[in-house]
Amino acid sequence: MNKNFDKSFGFAIHDVARLLRLSFDRQAANTGLTRAQWSVLAHLHSGNGVQQKTLAKVMDITPITLARHLDRLEVDAWIERRDDPEDRRAKRVFLNPKASPMIEMLSTLGQSVRAQAMTGISSADEELFMRVLLQIRANLCVANNGPDTSKSSEN
Repeated sequence: MNKNFDKSFGFAIHDVARLLRLSFDRQAANTGLTRAQWSVLAHLHSGNGVQQKTLAKVMDITPITLARHLDRLEVDAWIERRDDPEDRRAKRVFLNPKASPMIEMLSTLGQSVRAQAMTGISSADEELFMRVLLQIRANLCVANNGPDTSKSSEN
């Protein structure tokens, strides 16, 4: 067991994720959207037209929490909810055209944060790191009784 807590695997992963969020938040502060709203837009960008309940599950938030985010995004015309033609109890969520420039800007910001994080790391090491990280994710998905259904995306 590693007694040096700040160098433990889990702590390091958590802390790097926290610092990535902090850097992204700082650079995206003037967008007028919250981090939760950016996350909804990003998930819809990779799965536009998804059922609302599926989106909540993928985002690992409660349906009521997602509904609040969607309410605000809908009022501001970033998204629209439509009845699901296959399930009258369900709603599907779609990006409005207004969201495209914002998603492009958020993607550019994400690439900037990634470049900052990878400063001093060779392309070969970055590629190896990503392969190992994705394998760890796949291992944990299987260990948690399911396939790795995460969408791969470039930041």
